[in-house]
Order: sequence, then C-alpha cells, then structure tokens
Amino acid sequence: MGFILSLTGGAIGLGNAWKFPTMVGQNGGSAFILIFILFCLSIGLVLFLAEMMLGKSTRDNLANSYFKTAKFYPKYMKFGAIAMLSGIFVLSFYLIILSWVFQYLFYSFSLPNTNDKALELFKNAVSSNVKINILCFLFCLFCTLYFVKKGIVLGIERLNVVLMPLLCLIMIFLLFYSISEGAFVKAIKFIFYPDFSKLNFKSILDALGLSLFTLCLGIGCISTYAANSQEDTNILKASLLVIFLNITIGLLMAVVVFAFAFLSDENLLNDAALVFVSLNVLFSKLGLIGNILAFLFFLALFFAGITSAVSMIEPFTFYLEKKIGRNKSILYIGIIVFILGLSCIFSMCNIIKIDVFYILDFLTSNIMLPVGVFFTSIFLGFFANKIIFIKILRKFMKKRLIFLYFTFVKYICPIIIILVFINNFYPLSKLLN
Repeated sequence: MGFILSLTGGAIGLGNAWKFPTMVGQNGGSAFILIFILFCLSIGLVLFLAEMMLGKSTRDNLANSYFKTAKFYPKYMKFGAIAMLSGIFVLSFYLIILSWVFQYLFYSFSLPNTNDKALELFKNAVSSNVKINILCFLFCLFCTLYFVKKGIVLGIERLNVVLMPLLCLIMIFLLFYSISEGAFVKAIKFIFYPDFSKLNFKSILDALGLSLFTLCLGIGCISTYAANSQEDTNILKASLLVIFLNITIGLLMAVVVFAFAFLSDENLLNDAALVFVSLNVLFSKLGLIGNILAFLFFLALFFAGITSAVSMIEPFTFYLEKKIGRNKSILYIGIIVFILGLSCIFSMCNIIKIDVFYILDFLTSNIMLPVGVFFTSIFLGFFANKIIFIKILRKFMKKRLIFLYFTFVKYICPIIIILVFINNFYPLSKLLN
C-alpha cells in the first residue's frame, strides 16, 4: 500500500491541490470535470499502464527500461529518458509555489478581510520580500531532498504513510465544515451537474492536458515507483486505484474550495489565485474558526506538495545513483534546482528582467511533458518488444483487450497528444470558428 500512497500523493500534490480547482473554475465546472474523468480513465489509464510496465518489466531506471525492452534501435531509445529532466525543471518552479503555501501557514493567523487586501498580501508574498521567499524555498527544497535521500522505502513510502492519511483527515474535516455553510449546495451543483453549453474545444484539450499532468505522466515517476514495487503487484488494479483516488480527492478538494468560494464572490471562480486570494477573505469572516480552517487547509496543501516534490525528483535520482551514488546525485540535483529556483525568485522580484518562472512553466507544461508521453506511446506502439509487455498484460487481460490496448497506444494516443501539443502553441478552436 505504501507504493500506492506514493503515486497518489505525487499525482494529487502536483495537479489537484493547486491546478485542479483553478482549471475547473475557469472552464465552467461540472462538464469540464466529466471530460477530465473520461480522459483519466482512457488515455490516462493506457499511458499509466505503459509506464508501469516499463518499470516493472526491468526493475531499472527509465533509460535502461527503454534499452532493455526495445526491439529496434535500443541505444537510441535510451534518449527517451530525457523526460526525467522534466521533473527537475518542474520542481524548480513548483517549490516556489510550495513556498507560498508555507508562508500562508503563518498568514493564516492574520487574514485579510477584503479581496483587495488579500490580493495585496499575495503580491507581497510573491514579489516583495526576497529574503523570506528564499528562506521558504530553501526549507521546501531541504524537506524534499531529505526524504529523497532516505530512498523509496525508508523515505517516500514512510512519508506518505504519515502525511497522506493526515491530508485526507484535514480535507474531510474541511468538507464537513463546508456542508454546514449555505453555499455547499451551489458547489455541488457546480461540480456534479453538467452544463455542456460552457464547454468548448479548448476546454476539452485543457481537460486532457490536466489528466496527463495530474497523473504525473511523462517524467518517469510512474516507471520508477513500478520498478520498486512488489513482484506480485497487479498493475491494472494499482493503476485503477491510483486514478480513482486521484479523481476522488481532486473532487473533494474542489468541493471544499468552491463551497467556500461561493460564499465570497462567484466572480472570483475564474481567478487563477483562487486558493490564495478568495478563500482567505472568506476564512477571515469566520473569526477564530476561520484562522484554524485556513491553517489546516494550507497545511493539507503543503503535505500534498511535499509528496509531489519528492515524486518529481526521484526518477532522475534513481537514474544517477548507479553512476555516482545516491548522495552525490541528490547533491547535484539539489544545486540545479536551487539555481533555477533562485532565478525564479529574482525574476518575480524584478531583480532580473527575464521571467524565468514563466519560461520553466511553459517549457515543461507545453513541450517536455507532452513530448515525454508522446515518446512512451510511440515506443510501445512501434519500437518495443511487445512480447515482454504481453506477458505482463496476459495476467489480467484477454487477448482481444490486449490487441485493443496496443492499438490505442499505437494510433489514438499519439494523435491526441499531438493535438494537445499543437493547441499549446496555436489554439485549435480558432480553426473551428
């Protein structure tokens, strides 16, 4: 079960805790969620299984997994493992976001009571105090490196065994409290009653991109954990369980966020800073209870974020440790993340003029992650020794379903991923107008 918790923590921490409620609010709610779930259970599940099989079949890092399972050009297939670098680049700016969450643990004791004050507080947290930003960033980086240093079993699994149940308890407490508030019914309707009139082509592609993002696909995270899983692990059940928990806790997070947001101002549902701005104003109106709820909410986000950060850095660490040892690998990766993260802080504080945060976000979300999942689908469809994977799939799939699986991986996945990739640069909705 520790294996499952690790995967789930990474997926929820990376995607749902920060991105999921915001994207749901920006895309009209329920219909977007329904499309997101369909993508998670189709292309998400297919690619999740692919990465699971890569790790489980070789018990090795992603580069060697490609090499050992390739039927054609094995030496060249190893270059597909460059996707592992995505996690390092994502971590560099993701820890900045996590450092804001950490700051808000302290801000929760003195909350702003208007949207203008909340927005001013958020801007100050992001761009004004350089020293505090650096200290909080270093603390988050240290926590991440500490748990990675402990390894998969002693570090990541034990971290999740403690933090994920605590995260769930905090979110359940917030959910029950939100039920007592008048806007809970509005939040339920917004999330669970589909209104397809609010959907457009961009929303559909955004839902697809979010499903891949929240499942940590394309960075080697899944294959790394699979390589360290127990021999008798049923990867289909494990994959379905992770996706189910990912969706469930994502919905739980959305209900809590929107139940509170509807009490404040419905116009703020489209606000990208929904978590940091809108909710804090509402919490402030609840007095001492609001301070406690705010602290618990950001504590839950911080816990989810730590598990996610650990998941991002582990694949490249797993790759390097056989070459230079685990401690040196963590040290070198830590230095790279520190330099990139520091550059992000300096750019947001206008010390340097280049927007490093935006560049890293754009590079990973729009290029590296789509390329990573695209390579996985192309590799499995055209270059892999399918016999290796068929032997794994036979344990829980019939022949016809295995045939459909490889057909989907070979043809459907690449086409869909290409559409997402193109849409990141040129909105395809313009072609339909």
